[in-house]
Amino acid sequence: MKQNKITERLFNGLIKENPTFVLMLGMCPTLAVTTSAINGLGMGLTTMVVLALSNMFISMLRKVIPDKVRIPAFIVIIASFVTVVELLLKAFIPFLYDALGLYIPLIVVNCIILGRAEAYASKNGVIPSLFDGIGMGLGFTFALTIIGAVRELLGAGEMFGVAIMPESYVPCSIFVLAPGAFFVLAALTAIQNKIKIAGERKGRDMSKIQSGCNSDCMNCQDMGCSRRFYGGAQEEQTAEKKEV
Repeated sequence: MKQNKITERLFNGLIKENPTFVLMLGMCPTLAVTTSAINGLGMGLTTMVVLALSNMFISMLRKVIPDKVRIPAFIVIIASFVTVVELLLKAFIPFLYDALGLYIPLIVVNCIILGRAEAYASKNGVIPSLFDGIGMGLGFTFALTIIGAVRELLGAGEMFGVAIMPESYVPCSIFVLAPGAFFVLAALTAIQNKIKIAGERKGRDMSKIQSGCNSDCMNCQDMGCSRRFYGGAQEEQTAEKKEV
C-alpha cells in the first residue's frame, strides 16, 4: 500500500501534474535560467532538494504549527533550507551558483514549493510528503532540462557544453535570449497537447497526460490535487446545477 502511494506521488509530479508543462507554475526560473541544459538541470535539482526537505519538515510539524500562522511558518522553513542550499552551492559548485544568481534565493517564493506545502504536506504523512516533493521536483527538473537543452542546441549548437551541430550550422541566437524561452515552452506544450488530443480521438486512455481530472472529488484518491484544495470542482458542479 505504502509502495503504491510512493509510486503514485512520483508519477504525479513527473507526468500527471508536472509543475511546468501541466500546472504552468514556476514560470520565472523556467524562462530565465534555461539558457543551457546544465543551468536547467542545476536549477531543477536545487529546487527539488528544497521542495523535498521542506515538505518533509512541514509534514512533521503539521500538528504543531497553529493554523493562523501556517503560511509565515512555511515560508520560514522554506527560507531556511534555501539558505543552506545556497551556501552549499556557493562553496562547492561556484560556477552553478554564479549562473543561477538571484534565482537561488527566489526559490523561497516559488509557488510550486509553497503550493505543495499548503495543499499536500500540511495534510499528509511524512513519507508521502517527502516523495511528493521529490516527484514534483523531478518533474520540474525534467521540464527545465528539456527546455534548456532545446534552447542550447538551437541557440549555440551545443548540449551540456558539447558541440552537437556540424560546423556549418549557424546558431539561432534568439533561442538563448528571453523570447526563445517562450517559443520553446509553447512548442513543447503544444506537442504534449497534440499527443493527448490524437490519443483521445483514437479512443485511448490519455488521462495520464496532464491532470486527467474527472471532477469527481468525492471518489478521487489524489489528496494533493490543487483543484480539490481550492474547491474548483465544487464550483463547477454548482454552476452546472444552476444552468440546469
